Amino acid sequence: MTGYRFPFGQPVRTLVQQDRTPKLVFILGVYASAVHARWVGANGKTKITALAVASEPYIFWQGDGAGSIIADIKLPTGSGKLVPAVAHLNGPSGRSLDECFLTPLELTRRDVWLSDIVPHSCLNPKQDQAIQREYMPLMAEYDLPEVSLPPVPNPLCDDDRRREILAELQESQADVLVLLGDEPIRWFLRYYDHRWSCLSDFGTTPETYGVYHPVTIEGRTYQVLPLVHPRQASQLGTHSAQWHALHRAWMTKGGQ
Repeated sequence: MTGYRFPFGQPVRTLVQQDRTPKLVFILGVYASAVHARWVGANGKTKITALAVASEPYIFWQGDGAGSIIADIKLPTGSGKLVPAVAHLNGPSGRSLDECFLTPLELTRRDVWLSDIVPHSCLNPKQDQAIQREYMPLMAEYDLPEVSLPPVPNPLCDDDRRREILAELQESQADVLVLLGDEPIRWFLRYYDHRWSCLSDFGTTPETYGVYHPVTIEGRTYQVLPLVHPRQASQLGTHSAQWHALHRAWMTKGGQ
Protein backbone atom coordinates (compact mmCIF):
# COMPACT_ATOMS: atom_id res chain seq x y z
CA MET A 1 0.00 0.00 0.00
CA THR A 2 2.97 2.28 -0.58
CA GLY A 3 1.91 5.83 -1.42
CA TYR A 4 -1.77 5.58 -0.54
CA ARG A 5 -3.08 8.13 1.98
CA PHE A 6 -6.28 8.90 3.87
CA PRO A 7 -7.56 12.47 4.25
CA PHE A 8 -5.17 14.34 6.57
CA GLY A 9 -2.28 12.09 5.67
CA GLN A 10 -2.41 8.73 7.43
CA PRO A 11 -0.97 5.87 5.30
CA VAL A 12 -3.19 3.04 4.08
CA ARG A 13 -1.90 -0.20 5.62
CA THR A 14 -2.35 -3.83 4.62
CA LEU A 15 -3.87 -5.78 7.50
CA VAL A 16 -2.65 -9.31 8.17
CA GLN A 17 -3.02 -11.86 10.94
CA GLN A 18 -0.54 -10.98 13.68
CA ASP A 19 -0.69 -14.15 15.80
CA ARG A 20 0.61 -16.73 13.37
CA THR A 21 0.58 -19.74 15.66
CA PRO A 22 -1.46 -22.78 14.49
CA LYS A 23 -5.22 -22.24 14.62
CA LEU A 24 -8.36 -24.37 14.68
CA VAL A 25 -10.32 -22.24 12.20
CA PHE A 26 -9.49 -19.96 9.26
CA ILE A 27 -12.03 -17.16 8.66
CA LEU A 28 -12.12 -15.34 5.32
CA GLY A 29 -13.99 -12.04 5.06
CA VAL A 30 -14.26 -9.45 2.31
CA TYR A 31 -12.75 -6.01 2.97
CA ALA A 32 -10.64 -4.40 5.65
CA SER A 33 -12.37 -1.33 7.06
CA ALA A 34 -11.10 1.94 8.52
CA VAL A 35 -11.20 4.22 11.53
CA HIS A 36 -13.98 6.80 11.05
CA ALA A 37 -14.03 10.32 12.46
CA ARG A 38 -16.46 13.20 12.41
CA TRP A 39 -14.85 16.25 10.85
CA VAL A 40 -16.00 19.43 12.53
CA GLY A 41 -15.20 22.72 10.82
CA ALA A 42 -13.69 25.76 12.49
CA ASN A 43 -17.22 27.19 12.79
CA GLY A 44 -18.30 24.20 14.91
CA LYS A 45 -20.48 22.69 12.20
CA THR A 46 -20.03 19.11 11.05
CA LYS A 47 -18.44 18.91 7.61
CA ILE A 48 -18.42 15.09 7.26
CA THR A 49 -20.24 12.80 9.69
CA ALA A 50 -18.07 9.72 9.12
CA LEU A 51 -14.78 10.20 7.31
CA ALA A 52 -12.31 7.32 6.96
CA VAL A 53 -9.04 8.71 8.36
CA ALA A 54 -6.85 5.69 9.20
CA SER A 55 -6.51 1.96 8.66
CA GLU A 56 -7.93 -0.35 11.28
CA PRO A 57 -5.26 -1.11 13.90
CA TYR A 58 -5.84 -4.86 13.47
CA ILE A 59 -7.87 -7.18 11.29
CA PHE A 60 -11.58 -7.34 12.20
CA TRP A 61 -11.05 -4.43 14.59
CA GLN A 62 -13.61 -4.13 17.41
CA GLY A 63 -13.55 -0.34 17.61
CA ASP A 64 -11.36 -0.02 20.69
CA GLY A 65 -9.00 2.94 20.91
CA ALA A 66 -10.71 4.95 18.16
CA GLY A 67 -10.45 8.16 20.17
CA SER A 68 -6.70 7.81 20.66
CA ILE A 69 -6.07 7.01 17.00
CA ILE A 70 -8.08 10.04 15.90
CA ALA A 71 -6.48 12.33 18.51
CA ASP A 72 -3.05 11.58 17.01
CA ILE A 73 -4.10 13.00 13.63
CA LYS A 74 -3.18 16.68 13.64
CA LEU A 75 -5.12 19.13 11.50
CA PRO A 76 -3.74 22.48 10.30
CA THR A 77 -4.90 25.52 12.27
CA GLY A 78 -8.22 26.77 10.93
CA SER A 79 -9.24 23.53 9.24
CA GLY A 80 -11.30 22.30 12.20
CA LYS A 81 -10.93 19.14 14.25
CA LEU A 82 -11.59 15.41 14.16
CA VAL A 83 -13.62 13.62 16.82
CA PRO A 84 -14.71 9.96 16.84
CA ALA A 85 -17.70 9.13 14.68
CA VAL A 86 -20.69 7.63 16.47
CA ALA A 87 -19.60 4.45 18.21
CA HIS A 88 -21.40 1.96 15.97
CA LEU A 89 -19.44 3.14 12.91
CA ASN A 90 -16.07 1.99 14.26
CA GLY A 91 -15.47 -1.75 14.46
CA PRO A 92 -18.98 -3.07 13.71
CA SER A 93 -17.77 -6.07 11.69
CA GLY A 94 -15.27 -7.02 14.39
CA ARG A 95 -17.92 -6.88 17.11
CA SER A 96 -20.28 -8.87 14.91
CA LEU A 97 -17.58 -11.48 14.32
CA ASP A 98 -17.19 -12.01 18.06
CA GLU A 99 -20.88 -11.97 18.96
CA CYS A 100 -22.49 -13.65 15.98
CA PHE A 101 -19.83 -16.10 14.79
CA LEU A 102 -17.15 -16.91 17.35
CA THR A 103 -19.45 -17.15 20.37
CA PRO A 104 -21.91 -19.60 18.74
CA LEU A 105 -18.94 -21.69 17.58
CA GLU A 106 -17.44 -21.57 21.10
CA LEU A 107 -14.27 -19.98 19.75
CA THR A 108 -12.14 -17.03 20.80
CA ARG A 109 -9.82 -14.93 18.68
CA ARG A 110 -6.94 -17.04 19.95
CA ASP A 111 -8.49 -20.00 18.11
CA VAL A 112 -8.88 -18.37 14.69
CA TRP A 113 -6.80 -17.02 11.83
CA LEU A 114 -8.43 -13.98 10.20
CA SER A 115 -8.04 -12.84 6.61
CA ASP A 116 -9.87 -10.69 4.04
CA ILE A 117 -10.18 -10.97 0.28
CA VAL A 118 -9.14 -7.28 0.13
CA PRO A 119 -6.75 -6.71 3.06
CA HIS A 120 -6.86 -2.90 3.02
CA SER A 121 -9.33 -0.03 3.03
CA CYS A 122 -10.80 1.09 -0.29
CA LEU A 123 -12.43 4.29 -1.49
CA ASN A 124 -16.20 3.84 -1.69
CA PRO A 125 -18.48 6.21 -3.63
CA LYS A 126 -19.95 7.95 -0.56
CA GLN A 127 -16.51 8.65 0.88
CA ASP A 128 -15.33 9.91 -2.48
CA GLN A 129 -18.30 12.28 -2.76
CA ALA A 130 -17.70 13.65 0.74
CA ILE A 131 -13.98 14.15 0.08
CA GLN A 132 -14.65 15.90 -3.21
CA ARG A 133 -17.25 18.15 -1.58
CA GLU A 134 -15.49 19.13 1.66
CA TYR A 135 -11.81 18.20 1.58
CA MET A 136 -10.61 18.96 -1.92
CA PRO A 137 -11.68 22.65 -1.93
CA LEU A 138 -9.58 23.27 1.20
CA MET A 139 -6.40 21.47 0.11
CA ALA A 140 -4.60 24.53 -1.24
CA GLU A 141 -5.74 26.91 1.51
CA TYR A 142 -4.55 24.68 4.36
CA ASP A 143 -1.86 22.70 2.54
CA LEU A 144 -3.73 19.47 3.18
CA PRO A 145 -2.09 16.24 1.97
CA GLU A 146 -3.42 14.68 -1.19
CA VAL A 147 -5.90 11.84 -0.73
CA SER A 148 -4.99 8.67 -2.62
CA LEU A 149 -7.20 5.89 -1.32
CA PRO A 150 -7.10 2.78 -3.52
CA PRO A 151 -10.26 1.90 -5.43
CA VAL A 152 -12.06 -1.39 -4.94
CA PRO A 153 -10.02 -3.92 -6.95
CA ASN A 154 -11.48 -5.15 -10.23
CA PRO A 155 -11.42 -8.11 -10.23
CA LEU A 156 -11.91 -8.26 -6.49
CA CYS A 157 -9.29 -11.00 -6.16
CA ASP A 158 -6.65 -11.94 -8.71
CA ASP A 159 -4.47 -15.05 -8.90
CA ASP A 160 -1.69 -13.45 -6.85
CA ARG A 161 -4.05 -12.57 -4.02
CA ARG A 162 -5.63 -16.05 -4.11
CA ARG A 163 -2.19 -17.58 -3.74
CA GLU A 164 -1.51 -15.30 -0.76
CA ILE A 165 -4.74 -16.39 0.91
CA LEU A 166 -3.99 -20.04 0.20
CA ALA A 167 -0.52 -19.63 1.72
CA GLU A 168 -2.12 -18.14 4.85
CA LEU A 169 -4.64 -20.98 5.02
CA GLN A 170 -1.86 -23.54 4.79
CA GLU A 171 0.26 -21.71 7.35
CA SER A 172 -2.66 -21.56 9.78
CA GLN A 173 -2.89 -25.38 9.86
CA ALA A 174 -6.64 -24.97 10.40
CA ASP A 175 -8.97 -27.81 9.48
CA VAL A 176 -12.07 -25.57 9.24
CA LEU A 177 -12.53 -22.80 6.68
CA VAL A 178 -15.30 -20.29 7.46
CA LEU A 179 -16.40 -18.10 4.55
CA LEU A 180 -18.31 -14.89 5.34
CA GLY A 181 -20.78 -14.11 2.58
CA ASP A 182 -20.80 -14.43 -1.20
CA GLU A 183 -17.45 -12.88 -2.08
CA PRO A 184 -15.10 -15.40 -0.38
CA ILE A 185 -17.07 -18.15 -2.08
CA ARG A 186 -17.05 -16.46 -5.47
CA TRP A 187 -13.44 -15.30 -5.44
CA PHE A 188 -11.69 -18.03 -3.46
CA LEU A 189 -13.59 -21.29 -2.95
CA ARG A 190 -14.98 -21.49 -6.49
CA TYR A 191 -11.46 -21.67 -7.91
CA TYR A 192 -10.86 -24.94 -6.03
CA ASP A 193 -14.37 -26.43 -6.15
CA HIS A 194 -16.67 -25.41 -9.00
CA ARG A 195 -19.84 -26.65 -7.33
CA TRP A 196 -20.43 -23.35 -5.55
CA SER A 197 -20.22 -19.69 -6.52
CA CYS A 198 -22.37 -17.96 -3.89
CA LEU A 199 -23.86 -18.59 -0.46
CA SER A 200 -27.31 -19.55 -1.71
CA ASP A 201 -25.77 -22.47 -3.64
CA PHE A 202 -25.34 -24.21 -0.28
CA GLY A 203 -29.03 -23.88 0.58
CA THR A 204 -31.41 -21.28 1.94
CA THR A 205 -33.28 -23.19 4.65
CA PRO A 206 -32.62 -23.66 8.37
CA GLU A 207 -31.70 -27.27 7.59
CA THR A 208 -29.08 -26.38 4.98
CA TYR A 209 -27.67 -23.13 6.39
CA GLY A 210 -24.55 -23.35 8.53
CA VAL A 211 -23.69 -26.89 7.48
CA TYR A 212 -20.09 -28.10 7.05
CA HIS A 213 -18.98 -29.28 3.61
CA PRO A 214 -15.76 -31.23 2.93
CA VAL A 215 -13.70 -29.54 0.22
CA THR A 216 -10.25 -30.53 -1.00
CA ILE A 217 -7.90 -27.61 -1.69
CA GLU A 218 -4.41 -28.31 -2.99
CA GLY A 219 -4.50 -31.89 -1.74
CA ARG A 220 -5.85 -31.17 1.75
CA THR A 221 -9.46 -31.61 2.80
CA TYR A 222 -11.07 -28.82 4.85
CA GLN A 223 -14.46 -28.61 6.49
CA VAL A 224 -15.92 -25.51 4.82
CA LEU A 225 -18.56 -23.58 6.74
CA PRO A 226 -20.29 -20.95 4.56
CA LEU A 227 -22.04 -18.24 6.59
CA VAL A 228 -23.44 -14.78 6.00
CA HIS A 229 -21.38 -11.61 6.00
CA PRO A 230 -21.38 -9.75 9.36
CA ARG A 231 -23.55 -7.11 7.65
CA GLN A 232 -26.36 -9.65 7.44
CA ALA A 233 -25.76 -11.18 10.86
CA SER A 234 -25.90 -7.86 12.70
CA GLN A 235 -28.14 -5.87 10.34
CA LEU A 236 -25.39 -3.39 9.49
CA GLY A 237 -26.86 -1.09 6.88
CA THR A 238 -28.43 -2.73 3.84
CA HIS A 239 -29.13 -6.37 4.61
CA SER A 240 -31.42 -9.28 3.80
CA ALA A 241 -34.12 -10.16 6.33
CA GLN A 242 -34.03 -13.77 5.10
CA TRP A 243 -30.31 -14.24 5.64
CA HIS A 244 -30.45 -12.45 8.97
CA ALA A 245 -33.20 -14.79 10.17
CA LEU A 246 -31.32 -17.87 8.96
CA HIS A 247 -28.18 -16.82 10.79
CA ARG A 248 -30.08 -16.00 13.99
CA ALA A 249 -31.69 -19.43 13.89
CA TRP A 250 -28.24 -20.96 13.48
CA MET A 251 -26.97 -18.95 16.44
CA THR A 252 -29.79 -20.17 18.69
CA LYS A 253 -28.75 -23.73 17.89
CA GLY A 254 -25.24 -22.95 19.11
CA GLY A 255 -23.65 -22.90 15.67
CA GLN A 256 -24.95 -26.36 14.80
